[in-house]
Amino acid sequence: MSRKPIRQSSIGPAGKLRVDVPGRIGRLIIAPALPDFLARYPEIDISLNMTDRAVNLIEDNVDCVLRVGPLRDSTLIARAIGDLPLINVASPIYLERHGVPTAPAHLDMHLAVTYASPATSRVEEWEWVENGETHTLPMRSRVTVNSAEAYIACCLAGLGLIQIPAYDVKAHLVAGELIEVMPDHRAAPMPMALLYPHRQHLSRRLQVFADWLEELLRRNVLV
Repeated sequence: MSRKPIRQSSIGPAGKLRVDVPGRIGRLIIAPALPDFLARYPEIDISLNMTDRAVNLIEDNVDCVLRVGPLRDSTLIARAIGDLPLINVASPIYLERHGVPTAPAHLDMHLAVTYASPATSRVEEWEWVENGETHTLPMRSRVTVNSAEAYIACCLAGLGLIQIPAYDVKAHLVAGELIEVMPDHRAAPMPMALLYPHRQHLSRRLQVFADWLEELLRRNVLV
C-alpha cells in the first residue's frame, strides 16, 4: 500500500527567513535562543546575517532587519521593539589610575574610548540626560574604534570610559571586570525596531519570527 506524503508545511508556517541583526545582539542574544524558535517552527529555516552596517532590504534580499537608533527608511514598515538602555562603564584598572567620576563636571579629567561610526566615520561625543535635556561633550581620547567588540575590549584594557548598551556588558559587570559609573547621568536610551519591506500581506513565518524576537529582546535586552 502506498502512503500519501505528509505535508508538514500545511500544519504551520514554513520556508526560509533572511534576517539581518547587529553583531553583538545576534551573537549574545539571538543565536543562543534560536534552538527554541526552530523547535517551535520545524518548517522554518533561518539565514542569520550579523553586521553593524546599514543593509538595504530590497537590494540585499533580506526579509527583516533589526536596527538600533533613529530610523531613516520611510519606505519600510517599522515595528517598534522598545528603548535600549545605555550605561557608563570603566575597568577597575582605569578607575584606580584616574579616579571615579561621579558627575559630568569631572569628565574633563578623564579619557574615553571614542567610537567612530563604521558607516559615516563620525566620532560620537559623550552624552547624558539631565533635567530632561540631552547634553554632549567631546572627550579626550587616545584610542578610537569602529566596532562594538573593539570598544569593549579597549575599555576592559583600561583605556578609558565608554557608553554601552547594558546587556552588552552584563557578564563583565557580574564578573567585576567593568564597573558602572555616573548612573544618574546616562545617555538617552536608543530606540530599537524591526524593519521589513512594505507589503500588503506579511508571510506567516515573518509574523511568528517578529513576535518571537520582540518577546526575546524585551526579556533580555530592554531591562
